Amino acid sequence: MTRHSSPDLLALHAVRITGYADTPAIAHRYGLDAAETKEALHDAEARGWVQHTAFAGSGGWSLTESGRAENERQLAAELARAGGAEEVRDVYREFLPLNALLLRACTDWQLRPTAGDRLAANDHTDAAWDARILEELAGIERALAPLADRLGGVLTRFRGYDTRFAAALARARAGEGAWVDRTDVDSCHRVWFELHEDLIATLGIDRHAHP
Repeated sequence: MTRHSSPDLLALHAVRITGYADTPAIAHRYGLDAAETKEALHDAEARGWVQHTAFAGSGGWSLTESGRAENERQLAAELARAGGAEEVRDVYREFLPLNALLLRACTDWQLRPTAGDRLAANDHTDAAWDARILEELAGIERALAPLADRLGGVLTRFRGYDTRFAAALARARAGEGAWVDRTDVDSCHRVWFELHEDLIATLGIDRHAHP
């Protein structure tokens, strides 16, 4: 049976996987109550796990080093209770080749080498070049769906990555190119980055390590 995570764990974990976000965005990530999320974040701040910084009229939360360690401790305990460590590790092994494909696709979306400049920016005037990349992303989408289903069978907080990726790709294929790689929208790249961070946090490993 899949396990549901506690709101306090989800609030702290949302800070981890978003990297930096304000309270409404943290609450929205897992559909948490805004007031309860605010209270959880202030409690975590008192414990030294998160810090709030503001700049130019906006502010957000980020993890401290002790908060990162606490997040991984909580996730490890949760995964042990769920009894799904091997399944998550297996999924991560299958995720890594897809990660390489995703990174290459995003690089190709940003750059289109020419004879005189191998780092020339992709101006998106070559329809065939862009279509190839979108087709590669569609293949990644198809491969992601069963992996997300397996993860969601262990912990409910893993659910939604496949549908978010599919929604972003649909917008990109409809002509909104920002939904491939922009970081300020729920793009294919942003969704993928969050999933990668979620997996390595859950397994307690380095981003560049193999489980």
